[in-house]
Formats: sequence, C-alpha cells, structure tokens
Amino acid sequence: MQSPLIAPSILSADFGNIQRDVEMLNNSMADFIHVDIMDGVFVPNLSFGFPVLKAINKQATKPLDVHLMIVDPDRYIQTFVENGAAYISVHIEACNHLHRSIQLIKSFGIKAGVAINPHTSIDLLEDIIADIDIVCLMSVNPGFGGQKFIENTYNKVRKLKQLIMSKNSHALIEIDGGVTNENAKELVAAGADVLVAGNFVFSSSDPINTIKTLKNI
Repeated sequence: MQSPLIAPSILSADFGNIQRDVEMLNNSMADFIHVDIMDGVFVPNLSFGFPVLKAINKQATKPLDVHLMIVDPDRYIQTFVENGAAYISVHIEACNHLHRSIQLIKSFGIKAGVAINPHTSIDLLEDIIADIDIVCLMSVNPGFGGQKFIENTYNKVRKLKQLIMSKNSHALIEIDGGVTNENAKELVAAGADVLVAGNFVFSSSDPINTIKTLKNI
C-alpha cells in the first residue's frame, strides 16, 4: 500500500497566527496545503478571499490545492491562478459546462480537479474522468469543518477507482472531510491517494506528528 499524499486544510488553522501555521506545514511531511474557498451561496458558509490566499501563498513552500465551493467558478479561475493555486477543483454541482471549466483551468498550465458532494453519483464523472488530474470526494456535506465522516465514502472510493482504471485516467482520488487516523488506512486501501485533514491536524497537540502519522498510515 502506497503512502498517501497529505493535504492539511488551512481552514482549520488559527487565522490570528496564519504565518506560524503555514510555517508549521512547510516544516511538516504535508504534500499540499488544501485551501477551501466558500461563497455562502453554494455552501452555507463563507471562508476567505484573495488577500488571505495571497498571504498564504507568500509564506507557503508547498503547492496550494484550492477547492472552490462557489457558484460560477469560471469568473475567478484566473485570479486564483495569479494568487498561487497549483490545483483548482470545481464542484460538479456548481458547473453548467464542466468540460469548459476544466479546459479553462488547464489553459493556465495548472492541475484541474472536480469535487463531488456525498449525494452525487460517481457515474456523472464518466465523461470527464480522463481529462482531470484529481477528484475531490466530499466525505462530509461541504461548508463546515469538524463534521462526522460519511461511511458510504469507502464504496464511492472503490467505485471511482474502477472508473479511473477503466478509462485509463491518471486522476488522483482525494478525500475531504472527517479524515482521521481511524479511517485513513481503510480509505487508502480502498484506493484513496490524497487525504485532506483539517480539524484532526490543527486541533492536535502535535500537528507535525499527526501529519507524519497520516503519511505513514
């Protein structure tokens, strides 16, 4: 079983000490910094905008994995790229023309992903899976940190892995929501490549060691 890539979610950081927390991630075994952007429309919560992303990017030495939980994401893709995004994932439920959105992201020379809510069928990815670099499977309902992991996620990971293989896709499977050391091993065994962990990392007494534990699962 291969070691998963670890993408701590900066949404759970202490924004009064954001520089300190980004430095901690720089010095950890984290592979990406996961950045959740919420607009209060697509999900019932607001997060942060471009100035905060720019500040994170200025300090970060790890690639920024930007997850857009917003309506009409195409309007902002270029600005997210300009502010340091290395990966951008858009929600399948928020895009009327998903293929166009993916092409737009890729036109800036960065990695493109699709995020999918817990209730959305994996089958809807069939026609796009060969064109994308990452699938962000939501294992909680998007909008808030610290939620309980949805058990059906394991089945979705296995099904998605089969789809990826059948289409000769190179897409990574990313799990976002409720990831802990208790479910990480089973997720990786099912086919997950990237684990997003927010609350589990930042509420830990030793975040660097917690990241290391996930990495070595």
